[in-house]
Amino acid sequence: MGEPDHRGRAHRERGRRGPTRRGPGAGNRLVDWLLRPASRSWQVLSLAVLLGIAVSTSLRANWGSDNAFVVKAAETLLAGGSPYEDKRFLYLPSAVLMAVPEAMLPREVLRWVLPVGMSGLLGVGWLAALRMFAVPLRSRFAVGGFAVFALAYKPYVNLVLIGNWTAISAAALPVALLLAHRRSWGSAGLVVGLAIACKPMLVPIGLLFLIARRWRGLAAAVLVPLGLSLAGALAMPSPTLFFTKTLPFLLQGQDAYALPWDASPIAVLPRLGVPEPLAVLVAFAGAGAGLWAAWVRWRRTDDADGGELRLVETACMVMLAAFLVSRPSFDHYLLVVLPLLLASAVRPGSMPRSPWFWAALGPQLAGVPWPKELEAKRRAFKDCATLCGLAILLARRALRSGRVTLEPVTTAGSPPGPNRSAPRRQQNRHRGPRFDP
Repeated sequence: MGEPDHRGRAHRERGRRGPTRRGPGAGNRLVDWLLRPASRSWQVLSLAVLLGIAVSTSLRANWGSDNAFVVKAAETLLAGGSPYEDKRFLYLPSAVLMAVPEAMLPREVLRWVLPVGMSGLLGVGWLAALRMFAVPLRSRFAVGGFAVFALAYKPYVNLVLIGNWTAISAAALPVALLLAHRRSWGSAGLVVGLAIACKPMLVPIGLLFLIARRWRGLAAAVLVPLGLSLAGALAMPSPTLFFTKTLPFLLQGQDAYALPWDASPIAVLPRLGVPEPLAVLVAFAGAGAGLWAAWVRWRRTDDADGGELRLVETACMVMLAAFLVSRPSFDHYLLVVLPLLLASAVRPGSMPRSPWFWAALGPQLAGVPWPKELEAKRRAFKDCATLCGLAILLARRALRSGRVTLEPVTTAGSPPGPNRSAPRRQQNRHRGPRFDP
């Protein structure tokens, strides 16, 4: 805002020439190659991969198993009953209203629509994450990266298969952060509020609005689900069952049905012989350290890339801290933060540039011949290792001392940097030579 027009033209011209980099290192050459336009064959192959996953899940007998609980709740409401009679329905009353359109669709139609919808929501989150870092949407990184992620990351296929509404949060968080980055914090709060009305997964993001002192966005994130939940409660009998039956069941980590897949340290450590009180203490200590790291990361404003990393890493740290203590915490929860972290790979010094990031994701890679014990009811051990690994790596990055000056990757349509008004000598103090392809 207020940027002279000639600067905008110069910025766009640099974006057409390609990314700006520090030197001809292998990492920069790889990023340059990934940011080039994808060929038609790349686009067709990526689309075929995503559609293939959706179609294959539609043909499986257990498709939409998690979504079925929400649809059943909507059907119960339409029949005049209380959705909270079913202890497996764990969402807010507003989610029942959101599920009514699904309940009115024939089952055979829903069988084919649901997996495509899940894939579409995850795709929206990926595209919004890319725009956060001004990555061209037709680049090899955008087109091929999502297909590779879908094939290699097992929780992606799991989420599309079961139809869990985590996909809504996975789309909403990148969209909200993109709006916040563009100074539309009120709209960002509205997106977060609608996502919470569907599934209260993004409730911790309220802390981001709080530490950023964006009160309008915080009000929208709180009032939208509150108003929709009130409307849903008025439309159903016995809405108080949510507080007397559902909420206690959820706070106790559900039951033995969910335990084998619960990746929170509170559930995993006792299965390894750690006393439960100590496991709770460890989990909450880790979450507290994560929130402190998020606060420190937000206060560190010395990024030279326009603040995208600051916003993304703070939000992801808040969510990872919450996942450490939430009961239960499933493998597909990480799909809320991973697209944002992966998209940040175009920034030098970002978390995906570290080999430890990929080591943390190793337990989730498809095709790895893990022992059968870790593929069935003990897979929560692998999921917990990935969750804790990502949380530790991001917290370490947030808490590390010293100034961090990152060279921006400028592409067509990317916003101008925040330090245009600073003296040129001060801006370039830590920068190496610049190379334009």
